[in-house]
Amino acid sequence: MALRIALLSILASSALAGCNLLPGSTPGNVEPVAAVPGRVSIGLEEAIGARENPRIIAEYGGVYSDPDVEALLGGIVGELVQASDDPTRRYRITVLNSPVANAFALPGGYLYVTRGLLALANDRSELAAVLSHEMAHVLANHALERARVVQRAGIVQKVAADVLSDPLVGKATVHRSKLTLASFTQDQEIEADRLGIRIAGNAGYDPFAASRFIEKLQKYASFRSAIGEEDNVDGFLTSHPDAPKRRQIAIHTARQFGAPGIGATGRKEYLKVLEGIIFGDDPAQGYVRGRDFLHPRLAIGFSVPPGYRLENTKSAVLAAAGRNRAMRFDGVTVGTATNPATYLASGWVNGLKPETIRQIRINGLQAATAKAQAGQWSFRIAVIQTGPSVYRIIFADRGDGRAIDGALDATLKSFRKLGPAETARLRPLRIDVVRARRGNSAASLAGHIKGTEQRLQLFRILNGLENGDAIKPGEYYKIITD
Repeated sequence: MALRIALLSILASSALAGCNLLPGSTPGNVEPVAAVPGRVSIGLEEAIGARENPRIIAEYGGVYSDPDVEALLGGIVGELVQASDDPTRRYRITVLNSPVANAFALPGGYLYVTRGLLALANDRSELAAVLSHEMAHVLANHALERARVVQRAGIVQKVAADVLSDPLVGKATVHRSKLTLASFTQDQEIEADRLGIRIAGNAGYDPFAASRFIEKLQKYASFRSAIGEEDNVDGFLTSHPDAPKRRQIAIHTARQFGAPGIGATGRKEYLKVLEGIIFGDDPAQGYVRGRDFLHPRLAIGFSVPPGYRLENTKSAVLAAAGRNRAMRFDGVTVGTATNPATYLASGWVNGLKPETIRQIRINGLQAATAKAQAGQWSFRIAVIQTGPSVYRIIFADRGDGRAIDGALDATLKSFRKLGPAETARLRPLRIDVVRARRGNSAASLAGHIKGTEQRLQLFRILNGLENGDAIKPGEYYKIITD
């Protein structure tokens, strides 16, 4: 987190936030929900849920539409509602167009899952475990109280961002507010686990699916956190603390139904529905392919040096090499009257060394570079102009900056405009389901995965495999392809 705050501390607000071109989506009409005696005011719950629903949808990239997925989710929720203690409760389920693995609930019965979470689940029972957990928050009125606490935590974070001038002090204050929120919700999460497992088990699903999925989410979070950016693994586990403890409690609760192997999983049916959904970056935000970032709509691309791992986020494209070096790429609209050198000197960079500004050309495009120093961080900055847009590449080093001189030069040399033929060939990554043949291994199937250099690790996580697990001929497995 310290690295990211140091990067962001030299940037003013951008006219173009990263490379996300999707406008916010507007939800449909909200259905009325009948009151149930003994519950918190339905009117209050409805008001909070209806108010926050558009914000959630906009924050997570809009709604991901897939009729087969929606039908699957509706069927699972219907089964869970009938098995719950309140079958009169009505829910609205939305699939969010986000690659982050997350699920959550709002007061009023608003349930959300991201397509990133759908991609991780291996069967209906795992998805049912997630949905029943979120339904449990609604049934126990956790969602209502969480909304109040999140609002208070948000105020603390805004004060830290707006008032405190020292980024490290600001970081500590924000971190403490997050710990307070996590501590407050820990008992609620465990309560929701227990209630959710009972609901899913009573609906006939494998009650051990919850413990399997908690373990998978923990592995996926570790996989993504290799970039070294704490915020980039923000997802289901971030607000669901102490995964090992929760997994043990989940196993204990599931054993009340019997030994492992009971209950329906619905793996084959689930994978059939899952096949073809987008995995990872949305086309509107560009694509990460190994060390390359390619944006078909903006028609630009660049590569980062070996050792850096790229991550596409809503606000920017990020990369890190360990915990002491990082890169940020984003864009702003400045018009055609401002050249790159003038823009560099216009005041948006704290600690800029004006004497280091150099005007250059990169693959036929006007550009400029400069150096900056802020606290213990050294920065190497480049801006590249294409029409009214300026793209910013910022490398940060916790040292004298010599380690990032070559990194900026190499990245700049790789920056280019994409031609029509190249943009036409770019396709989003999607889930593909393949049937294993005799002689297939995890490594051979993982070799077909696109978009990452950690193919085998991702293959095992996606399919819930441990190291050394054999591939079963005739079984179906998920891979990622374009």
